[in-house]
Amino acid sequence: MKDLKNANQEVQVKNQHKEDLVDHYWGTIDYISSLVKASEIKAGLILSFYGILLNLIYQSFPSIYGLSQSHFTFYLLGGAWIISTIISVYFSIKCFMPRIETKYEKNVFFFGDVISAFGNEKQFAKTFFEISVDEDRLFDQLGQQIYILSKIAAAKFKNVNRSLQFLGLGLFIIMIWLVSSAITYVNS
Repeated sequence: MKDLKNANQEVQVKNQHKEDLVDHYWGTIDYISSLVKASEIKAGLILSFYGILLNLIYQSFPSIYGLSQSHFTFYLLGGAWIISTIISVYFSIKCFMPRIETKYEKNVFFFGDVISAFGNEKQFAKTFFEISVDEDRLFDQLGQQIYILSKIAAAKFKNVNRSLQFLGLGLFIIMIWLVSSAITYVNS
């Protein structure tokens, strides 16, 4: 009797562990998905900052141009800033580009495969059920999805980092221009 009770408790512990494991996999997928969203939010904030900065520059351009005693310095720093800004905006926009990894095996948790790799809705439902009840296949599919989402998140954050680097360079160039303009203004 005691052995039967211990066996039941062991089954309950294993079932609880499986449920915890499923929650762990889905929690990891949710976490990585939130990282993808965070990278896109950061890219959007960078683009918003540029919108404000470009509006400010546009409105004050006549006075900025008038302060510049050396047109060569003005054009050189202005050109460098424009190039830096274009590159930064490019990487921010690139972060928003959908990244779909298709060179991996078909996965029941990837929306593209759901509609293209498993037949019609009945065939997909059958395959999805079969994978869902086979723990090894289920965890394999979830693990693959975690890997692919991580690869996407890493690429998006790489683009955000590049965008921020060029944003910083652009701000540095503006600071150099302001200092050089102030020095020129004081000396004249």
